[in-house]
Amino acid sequence: MKSIIHRRSRNGAHRCHEKRYHPPGTPPGTLQRVIEETSIVQCRIISFDEHGLRKRVVDEEELQALTLPDEGFIWLDITGTPRASQLTALGVNFDIHHLALEDVVNQGQRPKLDDYNDRLFAILTRPQWRNHQLHLEQVNLFLGRNFVISISSTTDDPFAPVRLRLQEHYNSFVNGGAAYLLHVLIDLIIDEYFPVLDALGEKIELTELELLDHSDRDSISSVHALKRELMLLRGQLWPTRAALNQLLQYEGPLIESLLVPYFKDVYDHSVYLIDLVESYRDMTASLLDVYLSSVSYRLNDIMRVLTIISTIFIPLTFITGVYGMNFVINTASPWAMPEMHWYYGYPLVWLLIIVVAVGMLLFFKRKRWL
Repeated sequence: MKSIIHRRSRNGAHRCHEKRYHPPGTPPGTLQRVIEETSIVQCRIISFDEHGLRKRVVDEEELQALTLPDEGFIWLDITGTPRASQLTALGVNFDIHHLALEDVVNQGQRPKLDDYNDRLFAILTRPQWRNHQLHLEQVNLFLGRNFVISISSTTDDPFAPVRLRLQEHYNSFVNGGAAYLLHVLIDLIIDEYFPVLDALGEKIELTELELLDHSDRDSISSVHALKRELMLLRGQLWPTRAALNQLLQYEGPLIESLLVPYFKDVYDHSVYLIDLVESYRDMTASLLDVYLSSVSYRLNDIMRVLTIISTIFIPLTFITGVYGMNFVINTASPWAMPEMHWYYGYPLVWLLIIVVAVGMLLFFKRKRWL
């Protein structure tokens, strides 16, 4: 029976991070997939040794016959969604654990670091800010004594800046070895959080100005969207910091002590990013208070105006009600209404109404109720 990987395209909070997973009960390490292949898989390999830097693109046949170098190290960069046969070849040629390969297949994994004896496997999340929305992409990194493998299931080329950097600082990579290259890749992924958080910070400021200017349902929807995106970033950065802390405490042969300060620098960046996310979350929570205060102020302002209008019309209604009682002139009674036959009776009543209304307005203004 074939194992099937389900693809979920979630809306709302999960729209930015696609999840792919095996159905319950699938044996561990299963790589078989029945997903329609739509992305182009490109494999680039760069060899580092004393003789120089060599770059080339390999196809699936060359990938299956790839062997580890005796001197120096290699960097295998794979973009796109690898097929099961390609992952199997990686597992055989580079002695990679099948559980790690399964995590490559199952997208949307939590950032982590796994130690498989003489192999390190790291999962990190690469944030992207596209079309005013947050998108998360899983990046898989493998470290061995003489190789680094990076697998990113994306259509673009996330590590193009690293290859440009190789041209100018080739000796640093050769002297630092595979672990130094791993640090550079991780550092690039961590640094990509900064422009994303800058964009979110600008969005928070614009939303706050919008709430102060006029608050409506669209404004509160923007606040909830910000909270959702910050919650997603927080959920990625905390396990990322834990994984980097594991790298700092790693005592195996793959990372030399000279490289520890480099990884500590990346760890410090992750701590700063978490502090920034927490600050933005507090600012976003305060936006809800601003929204509620704005709505309450508008409601109080409206109620104040309506109350003043009602208060003004109370005596005016009384006056018009009194003179609306159509009693005829009764000469036999001292309580008759002589005003009914006054020559200027009608304009005098209007004058009384105007005087009362203006007097009440002046009284409200003196009391600072207006």
